[in-house]
Amino acid sequence: MNETVPASEALVAQLESYGVEYVFGTCGHTNIALLDALGPSSIEFVIARHEQAAAHAADGYARASGKPGVLLTHVGPGMMNAVTGVATAAMDSVPLVVISGDIPSYYYGRHPHQEVNLHADADQTAIYRPFCKRVWPVQRTADLHRTLERAFWTATSGRPGAVLVNIPMDLFSRPVSPYIPGSHPVPDAGLPGLSEATAQRIAEALLAAERPLIYFGGGLRGPEAKQALLDLAEHLDIPLAHSLMGKGTVPDRHPLLLGMPGFWGLESTHAHTKDADVVLALATRFAETDASSWDAAYTWNFPPSRLIQIDIDPAEIGRNYPVEIGAVADVAHAVKAIGAAVKAARPEPLSRPGLREAIAANREKLFATAAELGAGDNYPLRPQRILADLRSTLPADAVLVTDVGWNKNGVAQSYDLPPEGRFITPGGASTMGFGPAAAVGVQMAQKQRTVVALIGDGGMSAQLPAVPMAVEQGLPVIFAVMNNRSHGTISDLQRSHYGRGYGCDFTDAEGEAYSPDFAAYGRSCGADGYQVDSAEEFAKALALAVERRRPAVIDIPMVNEPVPTPGHWNIKDIYQGIFPDEG
Repeated sequence: MNETVPASEALVAQLESYGVEYVFGTCGHTNIALLDALGPSSIEFVIARHEQAAAHAADGYARASGKPGVLLTHVGPGMMNAVTGVATAAMDSVPLVVISGDIPSYYYGRHPHQEVNLHADADQTAIYRPFCKRVWPVQRTADLHRTLERAFWTATSGRPGAVLVNIPMDLFSRPVSPYIPGSHPVPDAGLPGLSEATAQRIAEALLAAERPLIYFGGGLRGPEAKQALLDLAEHLDIPLAHSLMGKGTVPDRHPLLLGMPGFWGLESTHAHTKDADVVLALATRFAETDASSWDAAYTWNFPPSRLIQIDIDPAEIGRNYPVEIGAVADVAHAVKAIGAAVKAARPEPLSRPGLREAIAANREKLFATAAELGAGDNYPLRPQRILADLRSTLPADAVLVTDVGWNKNGVAQSYDLPPEGRFITPGGASTMGFGPAAAVGVQMAQKQRTVVALIGDGGMSAQLPAVPMAVEQGLPVIFAVMNNRSHGTISDLQRSHYGRGYGCDFTDAEGEAYSPDFAAYGRSCGADGYQVDSAEEFAKALALAVERRRPAVIDIPMVNEPVPTPGHWNIKDIYQGIFPDEG
């Protein structure tokens, strides 16, 4: 008689063969068979207390490790709680494999406990279809190994993203043959390159341009891609601009780096983006806030500027602007090919007199202004003081994981990120609540580095389970809460257009400004808790938290102060009753 094991055990063996270190998630009656099989394995299950926190943690782990994150959810409310976190990863092209337990296969449509079924036949996979690259409703144990192989392949190949493998709970317990390591290997994720002819066309366009510019996004991450980008830019003396997701790809003090364009960008960057005659766009989708709602008066001006766009996803080519040359390719390969073609046509480096000096002057002014604004002893603290103390206190290789608001926009705009440091933020979905749990996942992937979740009080309130998760895992995540007792960015918008912050500011029953004591919450979870009571106390608390290497929550009272917005966002027109011509 052939040996058999429960399918859950065979699936865990397959996950081990793929090098999976952690599975993030929560338990439920539909997935405990798989949980039980994880127990004696080399894979650690990370309990998150809430599925959105689990998804953000898996996302953070994937961004920091370069490996796909793995998320385990329960049927119905479990997998629905994870929707926001999974969609956040998907929209930022982060590889995430979601395994969800489902009702027993033989009870479909009868509305067993927690089945998603009211006005249509049960199909919880439909909930994930709008943002996942692929969803698989597994119906037979014979398909489990092949489906899991395809899931890892799909999540990591091409433009990475999220996938869902939905498994009826009875399939976990059905007998199957033991998994044979290597029997379902994930195929090599070879990426398309740039043809020699296209590389030559792009090289000719760059060489002939008078005011070329390179604009790059978050898809350009590997060390080889970064070096190829710098080699090309330095050889042709071309200025560089980055999207929100691209911050940190090129050191902030590089002599050719302009900074970020868009709504929260910089006037000095816009002077180049609007005036460029040729723009080489790499792994960026020209998101609305990065492109000032695509208004040519502020950021990008296509045409007359000519656009060369390279992306791994064909859907992004020409989505928001017309292209002169469009190519579907891996950007690392493409930049190397363009660089080779450029150097073959012009071996000697090109120099643009005055360019680097002008960039250096603008960057120095930017950082000097930020330092000046951050030098005051006002209490509650100005946000610029918080960023200044972070910069002066943290190790150079610290990772800043932000949420949305001042912590994201202010850092992207004016924080002088050291070359060794990293900035991780939710881009496509701009998810409030991403930062706390994502920082836990980042710390799990890079345990020796200092990881700071720089979040607002709104974001911290949205993901309180991140603190006990860090404590249980023994991770020294520092949760720095910029506490202005408000959803500050939205409150600012409402006040500027409607005169008040109704529904945006946190108040008690008497209408007074209110906030939980986040430091006390941290202590109640077993973390260190620091309440900042004066301007100078934040840097002291931060230095102590870095030294102690324990989970820590720092509650930092902050004034509500808007981030400068040199670009444009169409929502402001809408508030004023101004609408684009629909004809």
